[in-house]
Amino acid sequence: MSVERTETVVIGGGQAGLTMSHGLSRLGRPHVVLERHRIAERWRTERWESLRFQFPNWAMRLPGFGYTGDAPDVFAPRDEVVQFIEGYAAFIRAPVRTGIDVRRVGRTPGADGFLIETDAGTMIAHNVVFATGPYQRPVIPDAAQGVGDVVQIAAGAYRDPDQLPAGGVLVVGSGASGCQIAEELMRAGRSVCLSVGLHRRIPRRYRGKDVIWWITELGLDDKIADEAAMRQAPLLISGAYGGNTVDLRGYAAAGMVLLGRMLDARDGVVGFAPDLTENLAKGDESFAGFLRIADAHVDRHGLALPAEHLPVTTFPEPTGDIASLDLRAAGIGSVIWATGYRYDFDWIDLDVFDPSTRAPRHRRGVTEVPGAYFLGLPMLHKTKSSFLSGVGEDADFLADRIADRVPTA
Repeated sequence: MSVERTETVVIGGGQAGLTMSHGLSRLGRPHVVLERHRIAERWRTERWESLRFQFPNWAMRLPGFGYTGDAPDVFAPRDEVVQFIEGYAAFIRAPVRTGIDVRRVGRTPGADGFLIETDAGTMIAHNVVFATGPYQRPVIPDAAQGVGDVVQIAAGAYRDPDQLPAGGVLVVGSGASGCQIAEELMRAGRSVCLSVGLHRRIPRRYRGKDVIWWITELGLDDKIADEAAMRQAPLLISGAYGGNTVDLRGYAAAGMVLLGRMLDARDGVVGFAPDLTENLAKGDESFAGFLRIADAHVDRHGLALPAEHLPVTTFPEPTGDIASLDLRAAGIGSVIWATGYRYDFDWIDLDVFDPSTRAPRHRRGVTEVPGAYFLGLPMLHKTKSSFLSGVGEDADFLADRIADRVPTA
């Protein structure tokens, strides 16, 4: 079988891979994009049915391509995001090959290139860009083995309330996904318990502007990523139900049971840390801090935005910490693990990973192996690096680096 050769192979047909294709095409550099399934596959099959984009439509943009509809302040449903990304692929005429599973990437023997082994054959490239996204393999804690005879699924496998067996639901993890899933289940009439960890709360809207407008206006999305930024607690933001401000105390007032951070589980009894009150208070601190920063910015720049008194919360404090929960006695029939993701790069046979964490080793996506790059990772360079609207800046940077490595004839 013949081996195909090309200058650059981009692996991943989502927003990162497509913006990389746009950047390379801008410079006239030959390349192909390989996608294991379909364009924007994770948006199709690893998001729940009712998901709404967390950014308003006016902020849904990729390089050279933006939202043109008549509902700029609406939050697009999942399928419209897929259509937007598909439209972008067609707009830039990306050379995407779908249904190609990359099995291994290594160095070519005795040459300055890469061997890309796929289920459709082998390719050799001068450069390779790994653009498979930040959400790859769900993190399921070891304690999952002790929750007993209940249905367990990761957040990425959740679709809708009818998917779950009868009974209550324990959602572990209070990031944006965990909160939105818990709220949907509660609105569907389910009894819901939510294990709450550290988090940052912000208002969906303030002084007439959406929080995404504020994040851009304040330059928060343009901040260079550092270790402190990587350690920050998740930001609670939702586009569901018209775009509501997430307030965990409001969930509790509506009947949801809030619990502290999950510690362990044995024989169906789950233990929780006595930190619920502390976690809620820290979330409130971030909310109040955001208001102070926004107000100071308005005053400093003389912006014509209406003054607004926005209380940090209008809901009562939940009852005290619950140390343990017997799932069977509480009528819990399922557990949803919204506990984050880890990288899945076992198929990359290159010296580009930290040996202890297996996280990619790079500087702004450029690895120590010449010609090997990463794109679309959280905090790759800036806060916005994994945003749909922010990945293009990193893609252009890498395209310029690749153009500098044009192979000699």
